[in-house]
Amino acid sequence: MTVDQPSSTSPDRAHWFAVWTRSRHEQVVRQQLERHRVEAFLPTVTRWSRWKDRRKKVDWPLFPGYCFARFDPADALTVLKCTGVVNIVSFDGKPAPIPDVELDSIRVLVSSELQFDPCPLVREGQMVEVVHGPLRGVVGRLVRKDVQHARLVLSVDLIGQAVSVDVEAADVRPY
Repeated sequence: MTVDQPSSTSPDRAHWFAVWTRSRHEQVVRQQLERHRVEAFLPTVTRWSRWKDRRKKVDWPLFPGYCFARFDPADALTVLKCTGVVNIVSFDGKPAPIPDVELDSIRVLVSSELQFDPCPLVREGQMVEVVHGPLRGVVGRLVRKDVQHARLVLSVDLIGQAVSVDVEAADVRPY
């Protein structure tokens, strides 16, 4: 699922960043980051894969083409030199940090037993926090609510990727 290593950078200057990877190189990038003692996070989802002769459960990256790394922007060259890295998602030539709450929410979801699926990022709707249940403390965007269930989208806005999950409607409140 995910692997985290201690960062070799100063924790007060280190932030999470999205690392754009070559196609199907997310695991390679995660391994390379770990070898360089950079904290890495690669959320995955388990899916059945079918070959001619067999079926097997395989962990696929939740956000294909991206891995997340926590580092000091001054150490960006170390990340860029890793095998499989295309670039660090940046604005105006500077690596763009991801708010901790976005990746913390994804981390809680992938370590839970709940079913979830990648979905397009939804920009409309109210931000909510889950206050009860296995996803307590998770912040997401409410996209649908009926009497019993609420559909939330947990997003990483910087890379335009998201994942959706159903929770009990009574377990969410405005954020």
